[in-house]
Amino acid sequence: MRVLSVNVGTPREIPRGDGTVLTGIVKEPVSGRVAVGPTNLAGDAQADLRVHGGPDKAVYAYPIEHYAHWGIALGRDDLSPGRFGENLTTEGLDEESVHIGDRLRVGTALLEVSQPRVPCFKLALRMEDPAFAKPFLASGRTGFYLRVVEPGEVAAGDAIAREGRGEGAMSVREVVGLLPDGAIAGALDRAAALPALAIGWREGFANRAIALRRRAR
Repeated sequence: MRVLSVNVGTPREIPRGDGTVLTGIVKEPVSGRVAVGPTNLAGDAQADLRVHGGPDKAVYAYPIEHYAHWGIALGRDDLSPGRFGENLTTEGLDEESVHIGDRLRVGTALLEVSQPRVPCFKLALRMEDPAFAKPFLASGRTGFYLRVVEPGEVAAGDAIAREGRGEGAMSVREVVGLLPDGAIAGALDRAAALPALAIGWREGFANRAIALRRRAR
């Protein structure tokens, strides 16, 4: 497991309809070692801090293995690292093998998997496909966010070592699978009990489980 590319970017205007929108989704590969702080990589920033960034979304990782899938699905050959807005383009990790709460040593930083990525309209703009968010989420190829346990530095080529498994043993793919209607209360309870899952996700799953049980009475 390793880092193939480290990608950063600051907010910029991109086209939207007849106007533009400010977004930090445009990330470009950088060379050399990059500092990883509590809420960001050096040189990286988000435009709307209400829904992006922060301790639970300090670093976004996306597997290089998914690039081939999307190249075929979208009929494109121009997808390169950073295209999905990720800070780390990784090799050897995927949503099935990575659990919520896994601790990963990446370069000298220690990171913890905190939640899957749910795309907003800005990813669709970046991919130049207004309908992209729905198939992205449905595919389970969402990548995952990480919080910073120990600050450090990362660079392309760094090894990624798993230093601990997340309590509760739920994969990123399993958690994404609970988002559509049809999830059972027991599975929602299990996700809500994951100590490393971002609090908003835990509360959302817990409330859905309560609602399901009320309807079943």
